[in-house]
Amino acid sequence: NRIKTVINQNTTEEKIVGSIREAKATLYATEKEGVLQRNLTNFKLQWMGHTHIFPRWINVTNKAFYPELYYSDINNDGKKEIIIVLTTDYGREELIQEVHVLHIRNEGDLLEILVDNPMAIVNKDVKTKVSNSEAIITIDNKITKINVKDLGIVPEHIFENVSFGSIVKFKVINNKLMAIVGATIAPSGGYLGEIHITYTFKDNMYQIEQISFIPRWELE
Repeated sequence: NRIKTVINQNTTEEKIVGSIREAKATLYATEKEGVLQRNLTNFKLQWMGHTHIFPRWINVTNKAFYPELYYSDINNDGKKEIIIVLTTDYGREELIQEVHVLHIRNEGDLLEILVDNPMAIVNKDVKTKVSNSEAIITIDNKITKINVKDLGIVPEHIFENVSFGSIVKFKVINNKLMAIVGATIAPSGGYLGEIHITYTFKDNMYQIEQISFIPRWELE
């Protein structure tokens, strides 16, 4: 029972862009001309005989960055949730994702649950300071110092402060929803490491459970 759409100059035929075999769930979308580029849009999730429509979702058309689907119990209620990670933009030193968590209710109904914005968490919980010699990242009184000179960056290219937001990723690891936010101090070659945020389900939304900074030398 393949879903079909009307084809015109700006929209292509609907196609499968992701699936979860265990959940017997299939994600469909169409390519459509956007303001700056073509995007996947008009998302539909088929699951348990139901079709759930998500008209505002956007994903890039590069197949290397197609939606990532997870089926995992991330709120510890004994039932698995459907988690869909979309990539909205990417570049040489950029990757922007957003996450959608769908709780399964009775008779195949799905309810999307709010996930606290990782950038808001970083702005609230991470303190930084930069000089020509070092960058300092502080989280919950844990201080990490990075020698800027070791990065080989021209001093004139160093930002006034640590910049976050060029890398924002989501993953599900060991039944935990995680956000990964990159930290950099220069337009090129200034990557310092990653902020890792682990979420927990509380007050009917996914909120921060733990946050930490992983310097670049521990990621390599």
